Amino acid sequence: MAEWLIEEGIGEHRALLIDEGQVIAARIDWPGSAGIGLIEDAILTSRTKASTRGTARLATGEEVLVSKLSAAAQEGGPIRIEITRSQMGEKSRVKRAQGRPTVQALQPPLSLAEAIVTRGEKAKVVRKLPVGHWDEIWDDAWTGICDFAGGSLHFSPAPAMVLVDIDGRGSPRELALAATEPIAKAIRRFDLGGSIGIDFPTLAVKADRKAVDEALTAALGDWPHEKTAMNGFGFVQIVARLERPSLLHRLTYSKADAAARRLLRRAEETTDAGAIQLICHPTIQAKLSKEWLAELSKRTGRKIRIEADPTLALEAGFAQAVPL
Repeated sequence: MAEWLIEEGIGEHRALLIDEGQVIAARIDWPGSAGIGLIEDAILTSRTKASTRGTARLATGEEVLVSKLSAAAQEGGPIRIEITRSQMGEKSRVKRAQGRPTVQALQPPLSLAEAIVTRGEKAKVVRKLPVGHWDEIWDDAWTGICDFAGGSLHFSPAPAMVLVDIDGRGSPRELALAATEPIAKAIRRFDLGGSIGIDFPTLAVKADRKAVDEALTAALGDWPHEKTAMNGFGFVQIVARLERPSLLHRLTYSKADAAARRLLRRAEETTDAGAIQLICHPTIQAKLSKEWLAELSKRTGRKIRIEADPTLALEAGFAQAVPL
């Protein structure tokens, strides 16, 4: 039976859905912002005229788009809301979190493990995820490229949707069919949701388009979504529930933050005796807060040193044990 394994790292919780040794899906969460399940009292700062939608401000100052407002909800008045979707970072803006009014008791946001269990799925918090699996998915999400036999998939998060382009060898029909399984696999491993557009090779014959549609439907299996049929230009659109930034979004729009968290993970895995030295790009060093470094020292029981190296790529930071 498939089971989620969750690793609660410093500044980042990571989860892998594993079935018979194979990784089916992945999820990521950065605790600290208004996450799914948060119930908090806020101020309704604005309300759209003749609408049930408006904007509320949390105690932290974060703004939340609120729907299903009652007729009694007034601008400037208090309102208790539940967060239904976390805020989403993009290239030139941040999509505000979404919420709705509630009368339930105040509560903090759900942890990644709690959110998974709430959906009725089996989950277990572990000290460390199986070696290699997370790094493989992380590297693919960092580049946005997934290779498969005969081709590659290129993922590009855009404001309206995540776009998937397919490159490779063989006839358009062969390439399109070969890409369906890797696409379905990547969607789950990147934890994609919302609107996803797939640009398959153009297939002039209707029977070929139908064959690809059927193959993609089978590959997506019981993953909940809606999908259009392929049009004459090879384009397919998928729509799925979106609650949080995907791994792809995090590693595309918050690269330095993601790389800093990865460095902390590597530091926790250092087993040799001595102090732990972090070597990283100066931009990554600036992301390592005092609280995170204190937590790293607490978890490892060792002193922490940092060395900045501007010649390193953002993702190339590493940790090593050094004499005290």
